[in-house]
Amino acid sequence: MESQVRGGTRWKRFAVVMVPSVAATAAIGVALAQGALAASFSVSGQSFKVSTDKLVGNGFSQYGALDEGYTLSGKKTVNPVAVSAFKSATINNLCQSVVTPDIPVLGSVSLILRAGQGDTPVEAKNLYIDIADLSADATFENIDIGVAAKDASKGPGMKGGGEQANPYGFAQQADKATLTGVKQTAWATTAGTFKLSGLKMSLSTGAKECY
Repeated sequence: MESQVRGGTRWKRFAVVMVPSVAATAAIGVALAQGALAASFSVSGQSFKVSTDKLVGNGFSQYGALDEGYTLSGKKTVNPVAVSAFKSATINNLCQSVVTPDIPVLGSVSLILRAGQGDTPVEAKNLYIDIADLSADATFENIDIGVAAKDASKGPGMKGGGEQANPYGFAQQADKATLTGVKQTAWATTAGTFKLSGLKMSLSTGAKECY
């Protein structure tokens, strides 16, 4: 029998494609929860929201950069960001969400990732967050303001790779940064290792975000 067609999608074929993808995502999620993989989060030219109750980072630096990406239609995007970098960090009650709009039949679909909600926080090493907007209460220990990005030696160094950043541009650094009540919009998150304790991922229709 011909598979049902709605909005140009053959749903049996859609399921055949999606089931292996979901299984692979689950396997990656388990590996991340066990700290077995390096992690990189970015969403095809979309920003996403991140909230945490508390982030304590050792070896902190921050500098300006440009994030380059592509939308789902293939259009190139360039966005200015502040890159916050930590040699190591612990994160309590991490929430990360992204809303993909205008999906045929379904409308908006939201992906929400939560971790570190219990007594064991999320742990990260060589963590980079490309931030477009941030609100939090922050305390810095032994902070240096106005160093060149390439000379910010307290953090893990500049990200490198495809990053577009001026090594002689403005930066700041600190031995330790403590942020509470964090709400931020980001374009990318990368880490050498990212151990997500109590990882929970959920997909739902409609626009549902961390804050």
